[in-house]
Amino acid sequence: MSQSHVVSIVDDDRSVRTATQTLIRSMGFKAAAFESAEDFLNSPEVETTDCLIADIQMPGMSGVDLQDALVARNSKLPIIFITAFPDDRIRERVLAAGAVCMLTKPCDGGKIEKYLEEALSRRN
Repeated sequence: MSQSHVVSIVDDDRSVRTATQTLIRSMGFKAAAFESAEDFLNSPEVETTDCLIADIQMPGMSGVDLQDALVARNSKLPIIFITAFPDDRIRERVLAAGAVCMLTKPCDGGKIEKYLEEALSRRN
């Protein structure tokens, strides 16, 4: 994979956001981090992101709402969801809407890398 790929992280938890951003950069990707779905949607990175890693439960717009907003924009952006509160109904919904996967926090770096490679291969 190439440094030219941009991975955006949306998580309201600063420590998770920072750790995920550091992990993504250590894999050789560019990483942009946002504390809310609204911040991401209003940023220029919404057009340049190759893969999105998003929390499910956040204040304001949830990760599911973010996915819905992207689908409404006809975006094909691959999304890796992470959550501390796994729910099978939500997992089924986000996967049916095109998400790559839904991982449970704390996330294993190897799993993130595996699914990130899968997501980026979908973009090519």
